[in-house]
Amino acid sequence: MKKTLTTTVPAALVALGLATAAQAEIRIGASVSSTGPAAFLGDPEAKTLEMMVEDLNAKGGINGEQVELVLYDDGGDANKARTFATRLIEDDEVQAIVGGSTTGTTMAILSVAEDAEIPFVSLAGAIDIIQPVKTFTFKTPHTDRMACQKIFTDMQARGFTKVGLISGTDGFGASMQAQCKDVVGDYGIEIVADETYDPKDADMTAQLTKIKNADGVQAVLNPGFGQGPAIVTRNYRQLGIELPLYQSHGVASDSFIELAGKDAAEGVRLPGTALLVAGLLPESDPQKPVVTEYKAAYEAKYNQPVSTFGGYAHDGLALVVDAITRAGSAEPAAIRDALEATSGLVGTTGIYTMSPEDHLGLDLSAFRMLEVKDGGWTIVE
Repeated sequence: MKKTLTTTVPAALVALGLATAAQAEIRIGASVSSTGPAAFLGDPEAKTLEMMVEDLNAKGGINGEQVELVLYDDGGDANKARTFATRLIEDDEVQAIVGGSTTGTTMAILSVAEDAEIPFVSLAGAIDIIQPVKTFTFKTPHTDRMACQKIFTDMQARGFTKVGLISGTDGFGASMQAQCKDVVGDYGIEIVADETYDPKDADMTAQLTKIKNADGVQAVLNPGFGQGPAIVTRNYRQLGIELPLYQSHGVASDSFIELAGKDAAEGVRLPGTALLVAGLLPESDPQKPVVTEYKAAYEAKYNQPVSTFGGYAHDGLALVVDAITRAGSAEPAAIRDALEATSGLVGTTGIYTMSPEDHLGLDLSAFRMLEVKDGGWTIVE
């Protein structure tokens, strides 16, 4: 079986497999942050996309047609992401794009894809990506607003009414901070401390000290991603703060526990996906076969733990493949229409059912509230 996987690095195209790019019948593009500050997102995403396309072609492709993946590394730079999106569409002539590891790179790709009327499935979290609905844009991760709602539901159940907020000023952190402020009143909870930090900051002790001394604070929430939340978690323990600490789905991976340290991360809660607790899912869970198969394949191929972020890429490509299969066509307009009609597609992140009003297709039930116990993830019952 011929393989038509092509991976693109910033300087050049490197062909993998036996066929040339010209022999590929279906071309899917991607721009992810394989290097740079968001590499913890983009590296597993790139590896997942490559693995899935190799496997797909080995099994006969889509409707008998081979697939070429054209993959760029934007390094987390929105300007590079915009350039690569343009190149994917104008030079590589892809029929769909999967990517955008961060909110910033996603918004850059989105503008190009929408103008060119090319379907784009984002791997980033901000609600602005799909609300208001954009005609050609879809996404796989839960929104930051949904993460706030899941966290506040858990806080409410534990009787917390006053919380502190410490947020990153990056695109994701700022967006989630705004969304949490917008919905917190629905849960009878008051934000009594509100601090921020720059993603490049190496110490958040000053902000956490203010939160620790805030009147009546009962729990703390940290919207953010990257190294910031790990530093917050370490500083939190160093200050001896014993209040419950919540993180966002932006750090839902084993690498967060490693960066923060097992002792510091103990007891941290966050909304995550079934993928992080694949072994704890009951046999009756419809996601179990999907997450266990992906986890086993990824870890066998790359000899490293699977991550939530690679799971987002898994679902992004699965959505495009499913859309092309159902449409019986790889024309961009046909893919777009089929994506919007997705119904009951089981992914690692949840079960997707989209509509003209909903280009995510997930609800809060797809989120699992997770807690770090003994250095690993457990499901909060």
